[in-house]
Amino acid sequence: MVDDRFENMPKEQRRRLIRRVVIRTLISAAALVVVYFVIPMQNLESASAIGGLVLGLLFVGGLFTWQIWKIVRAEHPGLQAIEGLGLMLPGYLLAFATLYHLMSVSGPENFNEPLTKIDSLYFTLVCFSTVGFGDITATTEVSRAIVSAQIVGNLFLIAVGVRIITAAVRLGQRRKGAAT
Repeated sequence: MVDDRFENMPKEQRRRLIRRVVIRTLISAAALVVVYFVIPMQNLESASAIGGLVLGLLFVGGLFTWQIWKIVRAEHPGLQAIEGLGLMLPGYLLAFATLYHLMSVSGPENFNEPLTKIDSLYFTLVCFSTVGFGDITATTEVSRAIVSAQIVGNLFLIAVGVRIITAAVRLGQRRKGAAT
């Protein structure tokens, strides 16, 4: 029987696996960013802003569920978790950036200034990584509600999401250990 645990692999084989994960992760994230910038975004009626939020959250939730399933069944769960995070995090952030951009296009009053796609992505990243710089602000109840939903989602993703991914890695490692 061959011991194919990551830590017992030859150094060059481990490096090859890590390179593959890094390259696939970068390509996935880059593809999502390209799609974000290439897809035309024309309008979103304010009444459907909540619908857009729900669809975005369903997309991210489905992506998260699929990645957890892949981690548990992966040959190398830890590496799959890294790859999964490299897809889930950009997907989550770009879903909010898309929503903010569409909200700004359809209702310039939603923010203190019109948001381009870059502005929307910047605003999303600032909301994710800090409490905000204050240069771009949500100015309507709907936009504030959606920014609040993102902030709660950020906390959930960091606190609960990371814990779930860690548990999935452990479960995948136990599953793999039981199979050998």
